[in-house]
Amino acid sequence: QLQLVESGGGSVQAGGSLRLSCVVYGHTHSTPCMGWFRKAPGKEREPVAAMDSGLNTRYSDSVKGRFTISQDNAKNTLYLQMNSLKPEDTGMYYCAIDPGCWVVPAVLLRIGYKHWGQGTQVTVSS
Repeated sequence: QLQLVESGGGSVQAGGSLRLSCVVYGHTHSTPCMGWFRKAPGKEREPVAAMDSGLNTRYSDSVKGRFTISQDNAKNTLYLQMNSLKPEDTGMYYCAIDPGCWVVPAVLLRIGYKHWGQGTQVTVSS
């Protein structure tokens, strides 16, 4: 059973930066897809960024150019570097993994991820 543990959330002012981390415990296949999602109060959960084992990435339009997803396989860790943060980026951020994933990069934000972390809160004040 996989376990995902996020960290790195916090409170920042608009324009600031945060880096989220997600450590994956347990065995994954050699072709995982991993992603970051967020849920703001009163809104549905939405995809933020995702990447596959070939290091293809996809971003939602709202974060493109500001956020960067990356991974360190040696540390079994997924990252989300968030720059130029805006108040509308506020929410609970979750990482997720589909351990054996064979999809075209264009759909990375839309697939059904199978395992989820508990989330880390990000609050951006104006």
